[in-house]
Amino acid sequence: MKSTATYWNPLDPTNSHKWENVDGSDGNLKQLTLAIDNETGDYTRLTWFKDGYYTGAFGAKAHPYPEEVFVISGRLYDEAFDMWLVPGYYASRPPGEVHGPFRANGDVIIYENSFPSQSVDADDSYMM
Repeated sequence: MKSTATYWNPLDPTNSHKWENVDGSDGNLKQLTLAIDNETGDYTRLTWFKDGYYTGAFGAKAHPYPEEVFVISGRLYDEAFDMWLVPGYYASRPPGEVHGPFRANGDVIIYENSFPSQSVDADDSYMM
């Protein structure tokens, strides 16, 4: 079962200490886990990209599990799709879908739901 929390504002500056730096980003990329199921690994989190940050050092990414993303603020360029994502953009990514690297234009916040419990075997070529 996913963890729960009462109403609170993770974007309020008084909660900035709860955000964690993503290793290898020199503080230009942060994440905040909002809920997690410790048994399945499924999680909900926010990811923050500093204005101008480029994730090229991380390269393009793909996961063996589905995930949903929603752009809350800023503009984010996704090289894999050759497009700018603006507030309101949503994607439901199937396992194996390549995304990134990304470039932030303005501080960007992404809402993400990830489902490692629905991982598919690499031998299945990410097909469900």
